[in-house]
Amino acid sequence: MSKVKKGIYGALRGGFLTDEKSFKNWRIILFVVALLLIMISSSHSVYKKLIKISELNKKKRSLTEEYVDTKTTLMQMQMESSVREQAEKIGLIPSEDPPTKIKVIAKE
Repeated sequence: MSKVKKGIYGALRGGFLTDEKSFKNWRIILFVVALLLIMISSSHSVYKKLIKISELNKKKRSLTEEYVDTKTTLMQMQMESSVREQAEKIGLIPSEDPPTKIKVIAKE
C-alpha cells in the first residue's frame, strides 16, 4: 500500500484520534466543537430577535392605523357643523348678536 493510501485510510479509520500523540488533536477538536456550538446558539438568538422585530413592526403598523383613524374621527368631531349639531341636540342655539370687543386703555 502506498504512503498516500495509508494516510487516507488512517484518517478515515480515525487513527489521528487513537495515536499516542492524539491529545493535541482532541484539544483542537473540542475547541472547534465549542466554537460551533457558540455559532449555532448565536444564530438561534439572532432568529429569535428577528421574529420579535417582525412582531413589533406589525404592532407598530396596527397602532399607526389606529392613530390615523382616531385623528380623522377627532377632526370630524371638531368641525363647526358637528359641534353645532351636538349643541342643538342638548338645546343650545347660536347667538344672534355678534360678540363685542372690550378695550381696556391703561393710563400710566
